[in-house]
Amino acid sequence: MVVKQVVDVDAINVIMNKFFLVLSIACLRVSLSYAQQNTKDSTQTTYKKKVLDAAEVDFLFSYYGQNGKHSAVGGGIGTEKLTDVTPTIVVKIPVKDDGQITADMGISAYTSASSSNINPFDASAGASRSGGFYYGDDDEDEGRGRINNPTGRANPYYESTGASRSDALKSLNLTYSHSSDNRNTILSFHGSLSTEFDYDSRGFGAGITKLWNEKNTELGVKGQVYLDQWHPIYPTEIKSYYEAGGNLNYGFFNGVTITGNANYSPVPGFQFPQVTNRNSYSVSVSFSQILSPKLQTSIFFDVVRQEGLLSTPYHRMYFSDRPASFIEDYQLADDIERLPGMRMKYPIGIRLHYYVNEHLTVRSYYRYYFDNWGAEANTASIELPIKLSQAFTIYPMYRFYNQSAVTYFAPHRQHVSTERYYTSDYDLSAFESHEIGGGFRYTDIFQKFKIASFGFKSIDLRYNHYMRSDGLNANIISFAAVFTL
Repeated sequence: MVVKQVVDVDAINVIMNKFFLVLSIACLRVSLSYAQQNTKDSTQTTYKKKVLDAAEVDFLFSYYGQNGKHSAVGGGIGTEKLTDVTPTIVVKIPVKDDGQITADMGISAYTSASSSNINPFDASAGASRSGGFYYGDDDEDEGRGRINNPTGRANPYYESTGASRSDALKSLNLTYSHSSDNRNTILSFHGSLSTEFDYDSRGFGAGITKLWNEKNTELGVKGQVYLDQWHPIYPTEIKSYYEAGGNLNYGFFNGVTITGNANYSPVPGFQFPQVTNRNSYSVSVSFSQILSPKLQTSIFFDVVRQEGLLSTPYHRMYFSDRPASFIEDYQLADDIERLPGMRMKYPIGIRLHYYVNEHLTVRSYYRYYFDNWGAEANTASIELPIKLSQAFTIYPMYRFYNQSAVTYFAPHRQHVSTERYYTSDYDLSAFESHEIGGGFRYTDIFQKFKIASFGFKSIDLRYNHYMRSDGLNANIISFAAVFTL
């Protein structure tokens, strides 16, 4: 999660309101245009069921909040407190009888206490007064030189108020799909754009789906490419050290008292990354089969190749064989995270859907994952949609996940500076997690209810609670409403 820039929440609300209003009007005009065209087409003597009968608009909203104590920005210690609010609008527009355009647009406005510590030295009172602090258990802090904040003052490992505290991610995804006359072949093409303060992404891809055996068998192949670009920012002390040419009496360091090792310097031979792109290439194959009137299964297999700058430039590293330097209570980084410039990922999974009766369906999922960085993972989930009536459905769910650590992971100050690659990002550590929750769906079968020109179709509300064995916990609330035009 990348967060860099102070967000004016009121300004974002104004922008989003204008964005949704303009988009809704545009969608209405486009849908009316297509409706007129489809009216002309309907005069043809040959009837063909449309892929999409009318334009649809999905209004989505999600809230995500997490907390933990293993911030990668702090080299594996400090708060992981983060909140994310994501309003999204998805518009589906029919193109004559056989085609469909889908536009997915969203703004993700998030605030991260840990990312504010890219520059923890943002307060006039000094680093130790920029925010609160929590290291964790005493046995985890042994050998750090600072145990449980002996000064008694607030400490930036917990939270500072720097300019990197908040940011907004803007994204746009466009997809066009076209079905053959017999609906047994579906071609799709997509493109995407997203941007935030220090990262841009451009993606494109295509896919083909074939159905046969009276549509009981389905095979799909999809390829995707993402060409991403970092605009790197670095921990303040490392960036300032090289801007000052190593002079600890100049610039940022002028007038600052360094304790511990007063002759602070990053590791010998330190270099800023020479490559700033991150490219991803993937091929996905899926196969689905209806085995009986009650049982359907599907399997999938992906191959993903990533290359470029795969580490995060502002993740700090601290080494056990380097003397520690501090400004007040904040330890100065020895280096930034370093990871190989290529990664291969191989997920393979299976889904089983079983129709028990008219009130209950069992949806199960399992995925196995491995990569060339040494990580392996297992995911298993189950969801039980319970149909209370034609209009009302509830769906409790449970998800289990575990993974092994990548070869290059070690906790805070357990790496040594002679290693080539290293990270203290707990997302790459060994852990297991549990997620439990559920949702509620209401479907207006006959679409009798309308808001202005919008015909109401369905509404979903979901809540999930996420628990990870390394202490990270999260709550997710999501809402979706679907309308037709």
